Amino acid sequence: MNEVFTGSFTQQEPIPDAGIQAAMRVLQSGRLHRYNVAEGEHGETALLEQEFAASVGSKYCLAVASGGYAMATALRSVGIKAGDKVLTNAFTLAPVPGAIASVGGVPIFVGVSRDLTIDLDDLEAKADQADVLMLSHMRGHMCDMDRLMAICNAANITVIEDCAHTMGAKWGDMYSGRHGVMGCYSCQTYKHVNSGEGGLLVSDDDELMARAIMLSGSYMLFERHLAGPPKEAFAQIKYETPNISGRMDHLRAAILRPQLADLDTQVQRWNDRYVAVEDGLKDTPGLTVVQRHEKETYVGSSIQFLLEGWSGVAVNDAIARCAARGVELKWFGGAEPVAFTSRYDSWRYAPSEAMPATDEILRGIVDMRLPLTFSVADCAMIARIIRAEVSAVYQTMAM
Repeated sequence: MNEVFTGSFTQQEPIPDAGIQAAMRVLQSGRLHRYNVAEGEHGETALLEQEFAASVGSKYCLAVASGGYAMATALRSVGIKAGDKVLTNAFTLAPVPGAIASVGGVPIFVGVSRDLTIDLDDLEAKADQADVLMLSHMRGHMCDMDRLMAICNAANITVIEDCAHTMGAKWGDMYSGRHGVMGCYSCQTYKHVNSGEGGLLVSDDDELMARAIMLSGSYMLFERHLAGPPKEAFAQIKYETPNISGRMDHLRAAILRPQLADLDTQVQRWNDRYVAVEDGLKDTPGLTVVQRHEKETYVGSSIQFLLEGWSGVAVNDAIARCAARGVELKWFGGAEPVAFTSRYDSWRYAPSEAMPATDEILRGIVDMRLPLTFSVADCAMIARIIRAEVSAVYQTMAM
């Protein structure tokens, strides 16, 4: 009898009790706005910024309304203006080119490699086309950051990191988001900490963070930022920087602080689930498990595999067969965007040239969430289902 999985791929764990209690205290106070604090009180948002900066080894942190807002703010802070070109991954999610377009920038897409990271050879070839790279650690895969930074430093390219899927991940001993001048994180429901929406922006640069704080709508209250630069950094910037309000409020910060404190534990739980699926998929006929670099410490909140050389009909058949047994897979190879699976040629506000090698890889990418509401045993069952159905379709292809 075939196994059928009955769990939900979109159900997250409850907010921790400590977060609920902190949120209730904020609600009972009525002081939700980040700058509305009582005498002697720092407020949840400023404390979250301080704690997150310390956790990743950054001088400064700014809490904002979303990860997309963090990226757009970073781009504005480094001086991107209408018409400026920005390098970015061809394999990413729509908020990344969306952030570039929102400030009037023009994305220049860089290809994807078989390990699902930015193609560093293509980056090197295009390094003379823009002064800024918005690097997306898409679906939690980090490229060789040593080589990437060498390429960018040699070409005087400013690097901003999109770490929506790599909060808690590292390259060597350095946390994701700490190689570039600014790192951007998401706190949206399906990320590694959950406040529904929200974002965090880190930097060691006084001027860039001062601009970001002013952009976020600080109303000259920048000295209330525990993880912000000294007031001297704002001396001229406060007069020159527009208010594009996008602050995080105390309620979301209160929910996030206990989750941040428990992130290391959650990372291990995700990786236990990831390994259970990965082990179960190894050596499946027709399926390629994505390789990780030995210097990468990842967070396995989702998993991807490749069905290389498969036709669209065969991929859709495998996905439908898995769905009939309760396993929800997403495919990045479809001609039309479905849910979050859009790709560089879907974003018609960002014209692009054809990238045949990247298209070939995108046609094979299959993606699956791994929420912590799944047990390790659930993940082993999911792997068995995928293995059986992919193998069945692959056998028919060989006939």
